[in-house]
Amino acid sequence: MAHTRIRKFNTRDTYPEQQLDNDLCQTVVARGQMVFVRGQIGQDLDTSESVGVGDATAQAEQAMTNIKMLLEEAGSELAHVCKITIYIIDPRYREAVYRVVGKWLKGVYPVSTGIVVSALARPEWVVEIDAIAVIPDEAAA
Repeated sequence: MAHTRIRKFNTRDTYPEQQLDNDLCQTVVARGQMVFVRGQIGQDLDTSESVGVGDATAQAEQAMTNIKMLLEEAGSELAHVCKITIYIIDPRYREAVYRVVGKWLKGVYPVSTGIVVSALARPEWVVEIDAIAVIPDEAAA
């Protein structure tokens, strides 16, 4: 079975100021059950407009909105998130970002990794969140 790739794009369109040409997608559904969501940032998926420039809380909200939408497009939902990774560019953002993520994933109990990085792909982005989820057996059938 081929993997399903949702919201395909090329980096030359996403980052026109850079000399890139990578074929990527926002989500991969592997073997019909595993859902891998690309790192989401403070960007509207439909317009590519940056949201909450410099505001970690607003960017975390947008990232979680995107993750929810992408999981639903893949046939899953936030309740089936198994793993998240949170990247922040300043450790002082941790509490605000984790509060946002905690609100969205209340009662889910995924495993989580938090990483402080020196920068993200664009200078206005201060938080990025990726997720791995499953599609339950009854939905995958």
